[in-house]
Amino acid sequence: MIKRILASLLAVLLLLFSFTSCDVSQFLNDLLTESTSESTTEQQEELQPPAPGSYFEAHFIDVGQADSALVICDGFTMLIDAGNPDDDDIIIDYLEQYNVTHLNYVIATHPHSDHYGAFTSVLSHVTIDTVYSPFNVTDVSGFNRFLNYVHYTKRNQVIVPEIGEQFYLGAARVTVLGPLRTDYEDINNTSIVLRIEYGDLAFLFAGDMEGEAELELIKTGVNLKADVIKVGHHGSYSSSWYQFLRAVQPTYGVISCGRNNEYGHPHESVLSRYRDADVKLYRTDMQGHIVCRSDDGKTLTFTTQMNPDANTNPTAAKEDTSYLPTYLYYEEQND
Repeated sequence: MIKRILASLLAVLLLLFSFTSCDVSQFLNDLLTESTSESTTEQQEELQPPAPGSYFEAHFIDVGQADSALVICDGFTMLIDAGNPDDDDIIIDYLEQYNVTHLNYVIATHPHSDHYGAFTSVLSHVTIDTVYSPFNVTDVSGFNRFLNYVHYTKRNQVIVPEIGEQFYLGAARVTVLGPLRTDYEDINNTSIVLRIEYGDLAFLFAGDMEGEAELELIKTGVNLKADVIKVGHHGSYSSSWYQFLRAVQPTYGVISCGRNNEYGHPHESVLSRYRDADVKLYRTDMQGHIVCRSDDGKTLTFTTQMNPDANTNPTAAKEDTSYLPTYLYYEEQND
């Protein structure tokens, strides 16, 4: 675009030069210098490698058929979602286990109760800094109560982040990629999307974003590549479309869902997509709390609360029925 503009200006200036004695060469030089300077400024600052002693952890808390993730980097903390209202004790106990008494960032990805439900109770046990939400007010009364709690009880401002906004969590850089808009018919698509970089590694958290928003995000050309993806919408068929997985190219995926949940999450079609993409899956319904850690920004280790060797993406073999979600039990009964 800049080259086309400069070419047009050059043509006009050369025409003027043919009729006047003005010196356009200095003007062109100044113009080129200015555009080069602006381009350099717009380039993303290079992320520094983690210093010795640095560490990064993504904790996927087992809150059943809901979402809650705690990210810790170099002692700085961020809580992404807070499950259902009844999940408050689980999250509070988990924060206490890791001596988390202060949250630098709180992310309420979207106004569904399985993502914001326990926030009011959880936040009463900690101090907080920045709170991000895709909305300042909604027609969801429960979400508005959470927003009002932050405003009036915690004395904090709720910030609706801008696309491309960045902040740091220790040595990790967090970039807001979505939502691109908030007028989607399905509120899942208004989920805040975060890409976290730590050294050479990247992590993608996209709440319950579904296929429509995934495709729009791809079209922006933004870098979606991530080593670890928090699988969208608990493994529902409405998310994790093939085009999106090709853009993300994850090595690992984590599904947060409840054992034998009524929705049949994760759906077989999604599990198939992740098999096709050769992604190693971890699942809270099978393995409880899941912790992903890196100490160098290059390598990852996963630790699970239980069943580290569980077959998290079963195919034809169904003999291990203790790990299979409800829909596969029904499938067996109808064979």
